[in-house]
Formats: sequence, structure tokens, C-alpha cells
Amino acid sequence: MINKLVILAGGVSSRMKKSLEQETQLKDQTLVDAKLKPKSMIRVGKNGRPFLDYLIINAKKSGINDITIVISEKDNSIKEYYDSIQEEHWIKEIKINYAYQKIPEGREQPLGTADALLEALLSREDWKGEKFLMTNSDNLYSQKAMKILITSQHKNALIDYDRNGFLFEKSRVSSFAVTLKDEENFLVDIIEKPNEEQVAKATSKNGFVGVSMNIFMFTYEMILPYLKITPFSQRNEKELPTAIKMMINENPKSLYCYPLSEHVPDLTSKDDIKIVQEYLEKEFDEN
Repeated sequence: MINKLVILAGGVSSRMKKSLEQETQLKDQTLVDAKLKPKSMIRVGKNGRPFLDYLIINAKKSGINDITIVISEKDNSIKEYYDSIQEEHWIKEIKINYAYQKIPEGREQPLGTADALLEALLSREDWKGEKFLMTNSDNLYSQKAMKILITSQHKNALIDYDRNGFLFEKSRVSSFAVTLKDEENFLVDIIEKPNEEQVAKATSKNGFVGVSMNIFMFTYEMILPYLKITPFSQRNEKELPTAIKMMINENPKSLYCYPLSEHVPDLTSKDDIKIVQEYLEKEFDEN
């Protein structure tokens, strides 16, 4: 069973900070957090617990105990926080390492998700020959989703979420990346911000439209070479879907898609904060 996880937390939270340019009704604590900290460090839980704690709790309960968090070289708040609580009972059994994602001179943001994962793997050469999970830091993936991937016998895999299973407004879901699969449910393509024609092409005979929420399982040696050669996108970033497409193009049937219908709490903008707070209070079992 896989016990390794990479969490991407090196972004600059630009959408969150942009959403705060307008007047907000947030409590002072969360407002300050949202303006100054990475999204995953916003204190949305009981007793000021940050969002990232809940992802790590689900990972631990799934059987993961070796975590590498990719953080920005310009913000050490995540490392400082977990260093300060490393003796607390809930996290003592988890080994946390850090990989730093640089922001090159002349840029305001890091190079993208493919670069972030590359930095993580280069920092963990002891993972060679192993499989690992990878997630965002601003989504709360369930134990069920993680357990599907950590018990998978495939070389690489993703959770293929039912587009109709989310609780988000339709306009938001319409921008999520859809997946194209072959007849055996292996990934053929990931389409970012799909149009109606592309969504129709991705719709199965029973009406299922799969969506990627960036929770993957990879084999170290398979994904690494493609991360190293990922070109810049039109957004001037090295994006993980591009690396994945290169990998599956050269290695057909190398990434399996597991269908799953459930909501994934997301912390993208200020409007998500209250929703996440209410979700955690009602739905999350911290015991």
C-alpha cells in the first residue's frame, strides 16, 4: 500500500487575494489570513485550525505517513506551523519534508504545477522505485478518494469525479477540466476549461462526465522525465496536465481513471471560506 504524498502549496494564492480587493464580511482572523498567508493556512476550523490540517488528517487516516509539502521560497509559514506542532499526538506519526519552489527573477509567480512536483521529486530521491499520491493544498479530498489511489495496482491513476456530484454552482463546474478515456477507462486527454463540444465528447454513454480535481497517483520514474521537459503554456507556466499528456502519449494505458461521485470542498476565493467553515463544522470528524 502506498504511504507517500506530495501536497502542492507553493502558489501565491492570487485568486484568493484578488477576491479580497472588494469589501468583505469575513471575521478579522480569516481576513488577515487570506490576505497574508497561503490559502491552506487560513484558519477555518475549530480553535483556529488551518485548512491544510484537515487534508493531512484524511491522509493519515488513509494510511499515509510520509508527506512532502511544496512551499514557496518566499513564505515559510507552513513549515513554521508544522514544526511548532510536531509533538502533538495527531501528527507525531507523520514525517513531513519540504521542497521549495522558487520564483525566478522577473516573475511574480512560480513556474507552475509541473515545476512544483518536479521540485518535490528531486528533493525525495529516496522515493525512487515507489508510487506516491499528489494533491492540491486548497482542496479537501476524502479518505475514500485517497484509499482508492493508495491501494491501486496501476502504474498511475487519478480520481475521475462525476461532474454532477459537486455542490458548486454550475457556472463554476463548467470551467473544471474534463477527462477523455478509452474503452478501458485509461486517460487519453485532460481538457482544461472545456467548451460545450468538448464536454459532449467527454460524456459517456450513461451520461457521466469525468472531472479532474488534481488528485493523482504516480510512479516516480514514469512521471519524472516529463516534468523535466514540460514546456511553457500560453499562461507562461509549466503545467502538470501537459506533463501528464506527454507521458500518456508515449505510454498509452498508463494512467487509469477511477470514477467517484462526491463533493470536494475547495478554498479558492473569499466566498469559499464561510462555506468551508460550515462544511467542517457539520461534516468533518476530527476524532
